[in-house]
Amino acid sequence: MDNSTKPAQLVHCIYTSVANEKYDHDEMVYLLDIIRTNNKKLNVTGMLLYDDGSFFQVLEGDRTAVNALFNRIEKDPRHSKVSKLVEEPITTRSFSEWTMGYSNVTTKELSNIKGLNDFFMDNNCFTELDQSRAMKLLNEFKNGRWRTRLA
Repeated sequence: MDNSTKPAQLVHCIYTSVANEKYDHDEMVYLLDIIRTNNKKLNVTGMLLYDDGSFFQVLEGDRTAVNALFNRIEKDPRHSKVSKLVEEPITTRSFSEWTMGYSNVTTKELSNIKGLNDFFMDNNCFTELDQSRAMKLLNEFKNGRWRTRLA
């Protein structure tokens, strides 16, 4: 079988990064509009959390599209300390209804999550998450936390 006939492999990629400048609400809404337009073209879905200058993002889609998008993000001058925490095959999308779900969260909110409270109470940010905590955060969002506050 040649590459042109291989079925697409659905994956999710979870990464964190630091914004090189902090974004206010209007700037995030503008940025989300661009992200959602680009993701729709690539058939990529996912979610984004923003906390005081740091990002936690999940990208879902075909491995080729997700990897290309992640490579662009790594080179994007708006990001620093880009760290891929998880990339693995998935059978179904967790965020199929969103080209990019979004919530602006606070460290206080994050510190109220069982299993993450000790981590965020120590004033750690997304970029210091490990794989297991990243999956915990993904599942909190997937199971409804913050979904009512999406921009």
